[in-house]
Amino acid sequence: MLIYCRVNSAFSPVFALSHLRSHDFEIGSNISDRPCRIIVFVLLILLSVGCTKQDDNAIRFGLSTTPITLDPRFATDAVSHRINRLIYQRLVDFDEHYHMVPALAEWDKLQPTHYRFKLKPGERRFHNGDYLAANDVKATYDSVLDASNISPHRATLANIDRIKVIDNDTIDFYLKNTDPLFPGRLVIGILPERLILSRHPFHQLPVGSGVLKLSGWPIEDTLKLQRVKDRQMIEFITVKDSTVRVLKLLRGEIDLIQGDLPFELMDWLRGNENIAIETVPGNVFTYIGFNMQDPLLVNLNIRQAIAYAIDRDAIIQYVLGAAAHKAGAMLPPGHWSGHPDLHGFDYEPEKAKELLSQAGYGQANPLKLGYKTSNNPLRVRLATIIQYQLKQVGIDVNVQSYDWGTFYGDIKDGRFQMYSLSWVGLKMPDIFRYVFHSTSMPPDGANRGRYIDPVVDGLIETAEKNTSLEEQADIYKELQAYLQQQLPYVPLWYEDNILVRQKDISGYNLSADGNYDGLKDVRRIR
Repeated sequence: MLIYCRVNSAFSPVFALSHLRSHDFEIGSNISDRPCRIIVFVLLILLSVGCTKQDDNAIRFGLSTTPITLDPRFATDAVSHRINRLIYQRLVDFDEHYHMVPALAEWDKLQPTHYRFKLKPGERRFHNGDYLAANDVKATYDSVLDASNISPHRATLANIDRIKVIDNDTIDFYLKNTDPLFPGRLVIGILPERLILSRHPFHQLPVGSGVLKLSGWPIEDTLKLQRVKDRQMIEFITVKDSTVRVLKLLRGEIDLIQGDLPFELMDWLRGNENIAIETVPGNVFTYIGFNMQDPLLVNLNIRQAIAYAIDRDAIIQYVLGAAAHKAGAMLPPGHWSGHPDLHGFDYEPEKAKELLSQAGYGQANPLKLGYKTSNNPLRVRLATIIQYQLKQVGIDVNVQSYDWGTFYGDIKDGRFQMYSLSWVGLKMPDIFRYVFHSTSMPPDGANRGRYIDPVVDGLIETAEKNTSLEEQADIYKELQAYLQQQLPYVPLWYEDNILVRQKDISGYNLSADGNYDGLKDVRRIR
């Protein structure tokens, strides 16, 4: 439910109080003026405390969730992944067209199953002063491959047979089977061997060689990093409520916010002369996932009914402010192995009712399902809208929102019927093995829905054995078309990336995958 209050003061524009939960009120119900006045009064008090920036020179980046771990061997959530990119360097990266490019190392394929990586010359120092060498690379990947460490990335590297250090700058990877995409799998940040062996707590005290280093993590919602090249302090401030996050931006307590803001707040901010807003098309993939071992959701008719019942056009236009475009698969159509003709399921509520009727459900006998999401206000709002849309076809959905840690733990452990999440930073089609292959169930991968399909396994394995990227692309396109038919996921949309910043902040460049790399060069204009 969206409530609008007009404030007769200096804070006069119509303000969208989007942080109020939709399920607190019936759609279309009348809300008395009193709660509205109370909320506005609190907001005015917050604003009246002061709008001047604090004395220090830190640049503050507003987050909606706190990073779970600063150890790249175990990070799977978006915020952790994006921050770890800045703390650690990796052997290989990708350009804007998803092609593999050297980062820390150049490489040569000596044999179909033998790759040699040569670390680039130059300053390669960890933040503790240790020199980054081939032994550190080997130790990092050996620790990921060690089954006792239970790294979620182990499955994507299972094709490595052995790793051999040639000299300080040279390291060889020997594979069990050919894999033309292998270099693109080496994107985990490199850690110091000495600290790996001593079981250093990287998750809280990261030691990398990237552009940012740890300065302090005094409380859970404030992570302090320092830029190595110029000692610029960067602080990540977690403020879960989007409205409060915007208030802190207006007061100068936050300098930048990337994403996770309702479009009503965005529209309101566009009228502020001290705030700048930038947008670029994104590839962050949002979806609904199913528990494929659930006795109800194993029925394809039910999954298809859910897909047909969701009005994505309306959600994108009126909730996301047209800052997204419909998705039909995990990889965007412009990816070298993406499928240009997949756009997901059209909104056909009558078709949804027909499929539900075939499964034995309808308005007189509604299907009851649970839907888990995080307590991020925007995600709760989206879930509530989907709940309403599904109810129109005869599906009663119980929306359950949790703090991020609880929610994510439930998803990994399979304690759900339906859930919604987003994939960020997708670069290679190996994501299909990680997410859909029957051997990739947690903790060995991200097959959280426990999906088992011999056709999917076969297509993935055939693609991986093919040395021609063109033929691989054809197989992956066939796989994506099959997945759209079988619906272990309902593809929803690709979210655009939006940056809201103080106008005295410059140098932050947005990327398609939503990373935070713009912090490498961000600065305050004097």
